[in-house]
Amino acid sequence: MSRKPVPARAGERSRAELNFDRPELLPQLFGEYDTNLVALENRLGVYITARGDRVAIEGSAEAVALARDALRDLNARLLQGQQIDPGLVDAVIAMASEPTLDGIIARDPSAPPPIMIRTRKKTIVPRSAAQAHYMRELISNDIIFALGPAGTGKTYLAVAQAVAQLITGSVQRLILSRPAVEAGERLGFLPGDMKDKVDPYLRPLYDALYDCLPAEQVERRIASGEIEIAPIAFMRGRTLADAFVILDEAQNTTPMQMKMFLTRFGQNSRMVVCGDPKQVDLPGGVGASGLNDAVTRLEAIPGLSIVRFTTADVVRHPIVGRIVDAYEGGNA
Repeated sequence: MSRKPVPARAGERSRAELNFDRPELLPQLFGEYDTNLVALENRLGVYITARGDRVAIEGSAEAVALARDALRDLNARLLQGQQIDPGLVDAVIAMASEPTLDGIIARDPSAPPPIMIRTRKKTIVPRSAAQAHYMRELISNDIIFALGPAGTGKTYLAVAQAVAQLITGSVQRLILSRPAVEAGERLGFLPGDMKDKVDPYLRPLYDALYDCLPAEQVERRIASGEIEIAPIAFMRGRTLADAFVILDEAQNTTPMQMKMFLTRFGQNSRMVVCGDPKQVDLPGGVGASGLNDAVTRLEAIPGLSIVRFTTADVVRHPIVGRIVDAYEGGNA
């Protein structure tokens, strides 16, 4: 591995060396063509050389320490059977500067991460400090509002936690809902039955489900009624007991719809409300967003938690966070 040195950040020059006990895992740790090491170099301003099972890191003292911690964390995740992808690499780099974050893998590779969600298809750990906080709230509060831009994992983590609780039997049903509001475009007349008409609005929820459960289990549980996916209008008049209930795109509810939804809450249930207060698609004349109204009214209520994400918590491709920043900076 030989590349042009990357200029180090300002500060005292430093060097650190790491040895890895499982050399067969190094191709996954380094990435194809050393892409993970290149990401560390570009993000942290260090220079990394790898020879055999030994890695040397050079740069400013602070940057070297961050790169060292990120490599240790990535290696610990590999030892625990996790897969390393570019998104996880970016997340670990971001989290390396937060040494008190509970979601970071323990330095002892045999110790499990303190915060995780186990589903049939994967084990999910937090990729940002806000995600770690959110995952704690998902198991400790009755109603959770998750606010922030796209790509921060609000809905995905809620669905994963709901699936985990459905698998263990702590809830009997999983209910996923969204308001059927068009985001600027006009879909026109949609043929088919009611399911055919509303499914385009609910596709992101299906995608999250299929990522956590095998397809045949998703279909079987939907057919049996254990998993229900429906527009928010279908919640009216019901009491949702023994259920994990998720409302996605909640910024597109009206205050009356939000009140109706929240008052469906029943015994032994958990309710998660996800949305981006800055992306309201309600048509003109409808009035205020039900999400914004609810947060203003309910923030001080015991048993209700509000988790706020920012663009720094975006865990999709790093350019997504920069795009969101550009639009928000321009008030678009």
